[in-house]
Amino acid sequence: MKQVLEILGFLALVQGVAGLVHEFTDWDWGLVQRLGFLDGYEIYASVTLLVLGVALFAAAGSRKSV
Repeated sequence: MKQVLEILGFLALVQGVAGLVHEFTDWDWGLVQRLGFLDGYEIYASVTLLVLGVALFAAAGSRKSV
């Protein structure tokens, strides 16, 4: 379970950073800008993904290794 949380946290962090990089530099990569229902809210979604990634890493850190 700990590894799953770490992988999901890493993916959320990468997508959050990719969304912010896309917004500020117009590089065309990441998932956030490809989702049509997030039009106009890409920065908020990217910051939310960053926070989610940190929370997932914190949850993974609190789990015991088996």
